[in-house]
Amino acid sequence: MRLSYNKKSSEKIKSRMKKRVRIRKKVFGTEERPRLTVFRTARHIYAQIIDDALGKTIVQSSTIVTEVGKSKGSRDAAKAIGIDLAKKAKEKNITAVVFDRSGFLYHGRVKALADAAREAGLQF
Repeated sequence: MRLSYNKKSSEKIKSRMKKRVRIRKKVFGTEERPRLTVFRTARHIYAQIIDDALGKTIVQSSTIVTEVGKSKGSRDAAKAIGIDLAKKAKEKNITAVVFDRSGFLYHGRVKALADAAREAGLQF
């Protein structure tokens, strides 16, 4: 099956990927301060804490794995993912991270996830 996009969405995707590359040039996760990365789709939101030095995902959470009710694509779901991710990170003794928004605007669900993770104890 071939995925096809209309011209407008294709340009949006290309623009986000360019932003993502620019961000990743500056943002690097270490063992002491791993990278918290966010990816969102229309239905779901995913978050991972990654140690780039080892190239391994330490902690992950998403609306697919976590039970967040019927509001999968909402800000409430993003808050639940942020809280869940912060709890899992605390279990692994991670307190400080570097935030990587992956080219998405720091707005809406991305901001809700970040704010919830901060409130739950992650520092960034």
